[in-house]
Amino acid sequence: MIGQRLFRARKAAGLSLRELAAKVDMSHAAIKKYEDELAVPTSATLIRLAQTLQVRTEYFFRPETVALESVEYRKRSSLPKKRLEAIEHEVIDQIERRIELEALFPVPPLKEFSPVAGLPKKISDLAQIEEVAEQVRNAWALGYAPIPELIDALETHGIRVFMIDANADPKFDGLAASVHKMPVIVVGRNWPGDRQRFTLAHELGHLMLNGRLAKDIDEELACNRFAGAFLVPRQSAVQELGQRRSFIELRELALLKDEFGLSMGGLLYRARDLGIVSPAWRDEQARQFRLKGWHLTEPGTPYPVEQPHVFEQLIFHALAEEYIGESKAAELMCMPIGAFRKMRSLEGGNAAPHQ
Repeated sequence: MIGQRLFRARKAAGLSLRELAAKVDMSHAAIKKYEDELAVPTSATLIRLAQTLQVRTEYFFRPETVALESVEYRKRSSLPKKRLEAIEHEVIDQIERRIELEALFPVPPLKEFSPVAGLPKKISDLAQIEEVAEQVRNAWALGYAPIPELIDALETHGIRVFMIDANADPKFDGLAASVHKMPVIVVGRNWPGDRQRFTLAHELGHLMLNGRLAKDIDEELACNRFAGAFLVPRQSAVQELGQRRSFIELRELALLKDEFGLSMGGLLYRARDLGIVSPAWRDEQARQFRLKGWHLTEPGTPYPVEQPHVFEQLIFHALAEEYIGESKAAELMCMPIGAFRKMRSLEGGNAAPHQ
């Protein structure tokens, strides 16, 4: 068990055997023996390894191991294999902690995911996706208003969302997978909120549209259409912009972005899809965005990043019901016990640590 854990932690840190050995002042052969379960590290060695790999020593003794299934990267091909491995192992660590936590509850604390009932069996036109997005919103009791906490909406319906530090990977644009038939979506922790939300809604589109698209429909385009329709419903877009426009002011787009959490560029696509503006006008605005570099960083204040709450809420629910003690709670949150106690008592504010 320790060997497999050590291997995963090393991969998550992006270190080779020789690089880790150099950091802990050991031979790479010794590290290899630990990973192959041919030798057991002493307590002192385990502490050194944990400190170097930035995990708690309890990590090496966690009982359940999981594997990501059906992994899909939105931009996988251009990422180095070493970084892909690090991303997957980082995600697995978070998933294992989540599974361990949820297993403590006598009744599953979250519902199991299932596609919304009554969706069309076959979608032959992208325009049909508008109805699909509306059906999902209605089934989830979201109405037509902006969704302030998208991660919480997904998690309460059985989709687990995890965040990783992906700022150094501009070519990483999200990951979708499953674990024990549980859908998993991964986004960058420090991405702008509108980018996080579009990725989350896009991956939700994959889950809802799976097996329903006609062969001549591009799945990525369909999921983009779903994402826009899910974040800004047709009724809301028409109410805010009107049935038909020859021009939309940048300030209007900025205000709608602040309200619905869809990028200004995404709103231009949305207005075109709904026939509010002409395709030619949208294309010209997109060209202007590219010329000004706004397709990379839009003007104005960035949309706030998403803040997940469900994992932390489950931690304190379990603590309140005495399913776990403070030490276990701190371990699951990857926090020193002293810092956890301060957070528990609200002495250090209520900001959540990384999952």
